[in-house]
Amino acid sequence: MTRNLRQATILALACCGVASGALAQESPKDIIAAHVRLQGYKCDAPQSARRDVKASRPGEAAWRITCENARYKVRMIPGMADAIEPF
Repeated sequence: MTRNLRQATILALACCGVASGALAQESPKDIIAAHVRLQGYKCDAPQSARRDVKASRPGEAAWRITCENARYKVRMIPGMADAIEPF
């Protein structure tokens, strides 16, 4: 899945509340946790993910994710690695 398609999927899930079909199989917390793990951070058992509207920029969605063992700020930047910061 390309980065732009992943971001579109996350936005569709977050904005539209998709409840059925293939997109409903993964929640935003699961998708964002996968991004975090791909960049080498630990994210065991994601608990929640919420959109950080204040930190978001045009074309860059910002999220806060809480995992069982850590919390991260995640900025999804098209065409680049996600900016991930523990908090």
